[in-house]
Order: sequence, then C-alpha cells, then structure tokens
Amino acid sequence: MNESQELTDLAGAPKGDESTGSCSLGVAIVSFQSADVIEACLDSLLESKADIAKVVITENASRDSSAEVIREWAKKHSHLLDFGEGEVGTLNHSESWLTLLHAPVNGGFAYATNRSLEVLMADPTINLFWLVNPDCRIADDAAARYIKEGSAQDFSLMGGRTIFENHRDTVQTDGGRVSRWTGVCESVNLGVKITASTFPSAGSLDFITGANCVASRAFLETAGLMEEDYFLYYEEVDWALRRGKLPLKVVPDAIVWHHGGTSIGTGSVGRRPSAFANYFNYRNRVRFMRRFSPMGLPVTFLFALAKAAQLVLLGAGGEARAVLAGLFSMKPPKEVSDALSPEAREFAFPRIKPWT
Repeated sequence: MNESQELTDLAGAPKGDESTGSCSLGVAIVSFQSADVIEACLDSLLESKADIAKVVITENASRDSSAEVIREWAKKHSHLLDFGEGEVGTLNHSESWLTLLHAPVNGGFAYATNRSLEVLMADPTINLFWLVNPDCRIADDAAARYIKEGSAQDFSLMGGRTIFENHRDTVQTDGGRVSRWTGVCESVNLGVKITASTFPSAGSLDFITGANCVASRAFLETAGLMEEDYFLYYEEVDWALRRGKLPLKVVPDAIVWHHGGTSIGTGSVGRRPSAFANYFNYRNRVRFMRRFSPMGLPVTFLFALAKAAQLVLLGAGGEARAVLAGLFSMKPPKEVSDALSPEAREFAFPRIKPWT
C-alpha cells in the first residue's frame, strides 16, 4: 500500500468505535514564525486523521511565510482534507478538517490558542481539545490513546510524554510542578533518558505542558479559556490551577516529539533562555504568584535576584537585565521589545506599571 492509499484509508475510517467511546478530538495550534516546522507537524496530524475531527490553526501575525506554507501544504493534500480559512473573530464554526485563522496582530500564545479553541468549541460534537505546538510531531497512535483515555472518566487536562525531537532518547517533559514559594516551574523528567525515567502519577503534577495538552469540554466550560494577559509563559500553569475538582490525567504512551523554543529562545538542555524568554518568564512568575500564592512573593523576588546575579557572573549581562526588568514589570530591554511588532507590543507590554 502506498502512502496516498494509506492516508485515504485513514480518512475513511470510522471516527469512533467501542475502544474509543464517543469522544471526538479537535486540535488547536498557534503558528508563529513556524514556516520551517509546521509542515512536519501537519504531516504527522494527517497520519492520524481518522482519530482527529478537526484542526484549527491560528496564524499569529508571523513575519515569515508560515501562512503561505500552510496553504501550500493544504493544496498538496486537497484530495484528503477540506481546507478553509478566515479572519479571527469572523469564523465561529468551520466544516473543514483544517482551518487557518489569521490574527490581525500577535496577541500572544493564550490569545491565539483561545481563538482556535473558540472555533472548535462551536462544534458540539467535539469534546476533547488538544493543544499542539507547531514544532511538534505526534506519534501515529497518540490521538487514539488520548481519545480512549478521555472517554474513561471526567478530567480537566490530560498529557502524555513529550520528547526532544533532536534527542529522541531524552524526555523533555512528563508534566509540570510549580513551587508555591518561588513560582519556579519544574518539567518532570527534563533531560532524563527515557530508559531511566519513571512516569509521574497525575496526582503528583500541578500542570500539563501547553505544547502537548488535552482539555476536556467540561473543564473549558468550568474554568474558561486561558488568561491572555501573560502573553507568553505561565498560561497553562494558571489554567491548570483553575481546574477545581476536575483532576489532571496522564497517558504515558501518548508520545509527542517537540523541538521547543524554535521561535522564542526558550531554555533547553545545554542552552540558556534568551533575554526575550527571561523577561516574560520572570514578569509572569510574579503575576502568577500574586494570583495564586502571594505569601511566596518575597521568596520569589529573592530567588530571581540571585538568578540575575548568577547571569552577571556568567557574563550574560543582557539576560540578567531582562530578568530584572521582567521581575519589576519595567520597560523591557530593547532586544526584547524589538523582537515584536509595534502592534504586538501593545498586547505584550500594556500600560507597564511596577507590581502589576
């Protein structure tokens, strides 16, 4: 059987059976400067087309050719899928398997994710909502595993194993924990070899990574969409802590391979976070702590000041300045603000005031 025949067979397969229950899964993707990675992501999703009801991409006003790459990919696979596109705010529902939304401005990760979720939620047949980063590739059976587990019991957010794309023997995250004193987030099993790792229990986690996270309709209707004022980082942590009595859920065999930090310079094994990543990480850490653990704010500040001092000693003065500017919600360093368009800066740095 050739690849085209195989995908056609998948497209014609039934959406559910006794093993998967009545769950229907939609995928929400935020595309930003993703021209070099989005095709591989879409290829992997298409191979699971029989298990995925819809994919909605919000193109977050990239300055590269991301939107054109997505269109060309859809043309190439037009015999296998229906494609539609429209502007954010004008499309409440789409019958297409793949829908491309165009955001007028880069409003941040949560803003774009929420626009995709709104379109998916308008379809009453979809009850599982999978957030996937554009620099991810999903395993062939990941969607089916999520559907099977998602039909078993009520839950808030569900996650599997996220592995480094460039180091496929190494875990990137198996879920996350956050300190109520420092606000520092820990990716469980980060950098641990797969063969040496033990998958954590759902009860030991605080949140699921936003790069590979399935939300239930019950959770979205209870907790609502993501908070959009973070712009970048801590959105999924905040989201998870608003879950109430709905538990987290883990599916260790649902595998996703993730590059990580392809457009924003997120830290990784052997790589320090960029000034851009540091600014938003430390600014949003304070916002998060004010909302969920204000008693820990003094420790949060002491920890961050120690980190800035460490960066200075390492000769990373620009990164240290970004930490301090974010920590005190001051005007961002030029290298941080210049990474965004003037329109996006209004979303990212609204009315900069200390301690907000």
